[in-house]
Amino acid sequence: MDLDILDVAIFDGEALRPENRVSIRDGIITEIGTGPAAVPAERTITAEGRLLTPGFVDAHVHTTFGGQEALACDISAAGTLNEALQMIRNYVADTASTTDPANDWVIGGGWSMSHFPGGDPSADILDEACPDRPAILLSADHHSAWVNTKAMTAAGLDETSTVPVGGVIVTDSTGCPTGCLHESAIDLVSAHVPVASDEEVLAGLREGQRYLNSLGVTAWMDAIVGDYGGHRDPYGTYVGAEESGELHSEVVGSLWWPRGVEDIDTEVARLTALARTDGRFRATSVKFMLDGIVESRTAAMSNEYTCTCGGFGTSYFTRAHLEASFSALDAAGFDIHCHAIGDAAVKAALDAFEAIRSPGTTGSATAGPGERRHHIAHVQVVDPADVPRFAELGITANLQALWACHDEQMIDLNLPYLGAERSGWLYPFGSFARTGAHLAMGSDWPVSTANPWDAIHVALNRSHPTAADAAPLLPDQAIDLTTALRAYTAGSAHLLRSADNGRIRPGMHANLALASANPFELSPTDITGITNELTICNGRIVHDALPPHAPTTTDSAS
Repeated sequence: MDLDILDVAIFDGEALRPENRVSIRDGIITEIGTGPAAVPAERTITAEGRLLTPGFVDAHVHTTFGGQEALACDISAAGTLNEALQMIRNYVADTASTTDPANDWVIGGGWSMSHFPGGDPSADILDEACPDRPAILLSADHHSAWVNTKAMTAAGLDETSTVPVGGVIVTDSTGCPTGCLHESAIDLVSAHVPVASDEEVLAGLREGQRYLNSLGVTAWMDAIVGDYGGHRDPYGTYVGAEESGELHSEVVGSLWWPRGVEDIDTEVARLTALARTDGRFRATSVKFMLDGIVESRTAAMSNEYTCTCGGFGTSYFTRAHLEASFSALDAAGFDIHCHAIGDAAVKAALDAFEAIRSPGTTGSATAGPGERRHHIAHVQVVDPADVPRFAELGITANLQALWACHDEQMIDLNLPYLGAERSGWLYPFGSFARTGAHLAMGSDWPVSTANPWDAIHVALNRSHPTAADAAPLLPDQAIDLTTALRAYTAGSAHLLRSADNGRIRPGMHANLALASANPFELSPTDITGITNELTICNGRIVHDALPPHAPTTTDSAS
């Protein structure tokens, strides 16, 4: 592809540049200059002052899972329970099988916990929309499942069922399951769901890549590469898509560290056999889910929840296990990717990272901070005493910024459970930046939209136009536009160890996103109105939504 982008504002991954042209030849960025190129390209785009950034790098996303769910019973767009139920009815009617309904599962998800009292849906509601086929619908956050009576019958789930370690079966006053499962209890039903075919997983990857590319995302870290929550391991699908040329985006897979691992050396050896260090798809990261989420009171807390149910949440690994496994994985060359929501989980991760740097360990004691790419994702509730430790230990804070606002779940299912003190510890992005922590950003799609501009809007404003309450959530924890863009481009590319994403530099493959406006010329409150109009991925255009008023001269080479 030969292309000149003229009259464009350029954010190069670190800062705005003074030039106003980027030239691409044979898919490679050849020049960042001012005015027309000495030898014009076969295609030119006059951007009229819009902002060109590196392609966004989503540091925590579930691409194949999200793609498969988008092609299944997707109710993520439902604004109310009634809308969700109508979507389910429509899907059931559209996919009615001529075979035995008992073997024709309805699979999908995207429901909001805020649509149900206490965040827990029930089977009788789902039975009304889907009475004849077993159904399992994952919540938007993927930490809970809503199942109907047919599904519970198929799985043999009843009052005698044993609750798995780290799981919650919601029951009524008689001890009978009501149709909502949290965390590892999801597996009690998902184990009975028909395994997705190779074609279905590949279709999910294709749809996920298309969706992310449409938003300007050209690289990502798939946050779970393994069997999880009824989803089949996408590892082989990624490998096959790279070999066939269908995977044009750059991807690092975080290999799933299963709960319940006892033989650490055997597990590390298994993952080492899966490691891939070259190509469009690499597997150089290992994912630990340290706790659950606040909404289901499974996020690990240092002090009890303030609701009547109390409790400290769920910690899936002991301190000794984390230290031993982190040390072994670090020594084997893996980067460690942690899910941590509660303050106790964040502290446990930091303690384990600190331990493997101590003298006498085999991990990062001899590695410089620049060599490691360990990171903690979500960082929702962080003890202020632990904030400086990210920079001190060289641990990246991987932010899902869209959540840092007063949405319904924050108002109904977070603040009442956390209490006043911990509610002041939420998503401390500004504090991370002020203490010098390395920042990355991601979406956690399909938990929430993968649109980077929506997340950046919340990072700057600590609010969103669609939030239930427009009041900013802890406004002193906002970050500025440059910091947010740097995190979503160069900061995330750092975690992927990417040579071709996250920056705009001569000699790099073109991975670029052209926005509909220049946010540096807008009020921060207008950021969410920005859309992505052009995506160039690995040197070729993969998304083009340029409006007619953007002058362009085109030939078939593009």
